[in-house]
Amino acid sequence: MTTYDEWTAAQETATVTVDDHDLEMAYRDEGSGDPVVFLHGIPTNSFLFHSQFEAVAEHRRAIAPDMVGYGQSAMRDGFDRSIRAQELAVRGLVDALGLGAIDFVGHDLGGGVGLRYAARTPDAVDRLVLSNSVAYDSWPIQTITDLGLPETARETTPEELEEMLDGLFRQTLLADDPDETFLEAMTAPWTSEEGVTSVVRNASATNTSHTTEIDPTAVTADTLLLWGTEDEFQPVEWAERLEADVGTAELVRLEADHWVPEDRREAFEEHVLDFLV
Repeated sequence: MTTYDEWTAAQETATVTVDDHDLEMAYRDEGSGDPVVFLHGIPTNSFLFHSQFEAVAEHRRAIAPDMVGYGQSAMRDGFDRSIRAQELAVRGLVDALGLGAIDFVGHDLGGGVGLRYAARTPDAVDRLVLSNSVAYDSWPIQTITDLGLPETARETTPEELEEMLDGLFRQTLLADDPDETFLEAMTAPWTSEEGVTSVVRNASATNTSHTTEIDPTAVTADTLLLWGTEDEFQPVEWAERLEADVGTAELVRLEADHWVPEDRREAFEEHVLDFLV
């Protein structure tokens, strides 16, 4: 299994502009052919898709960025990290790499970005995969709302945050003995004072208006909903609503908690390959 150090060593960076802020965006870019963009959510990073990314890159050009404020992308304080801003950042990266129309795979907040991207510019997304994605007013959840309180950044040490996030993942991964390499990859970016502030700012930027303001019926991309049925954060009822509203959508239910790409690596990979390749 790829380690987080190996993953980050293979990343490149590009400068994207969001609301007049020039921000470094880290990303993996492998393979050739029509592009597929993978986008993670909170509080993860692009390593979330390591298995599926490598499988798709054998057939297509695969691009997996860290959202700004996450992973190895810009973490300094003082810029917006909302879904609206993340959409702008992804569009900036797509432009910088000259990708044109893309296929999009999004989980959690990354799915919310993909939903906005595909609804606002239907011709820019050919195929869309949403996995336990935020949508409508399904979010923010209480855990993230509490994390986003300003005093959390002032009063939480990196060690305390690492312990809290490690516990969160252990409690919400389906396996009783989750992969330690995966857990390390999910917590490693936050183990500094800058990381603490950044994850708190990311949490405080969860604005439900950025999904309620768009109309999912505007999505014309062929859409696959890969949903973990054991998820308490984004229950499958939201996927059922998306399936009803997005005319091209097909819902596939998987026995998984919220972190479906990790809980069901092989099944997720198989469904994504069947859909995209």
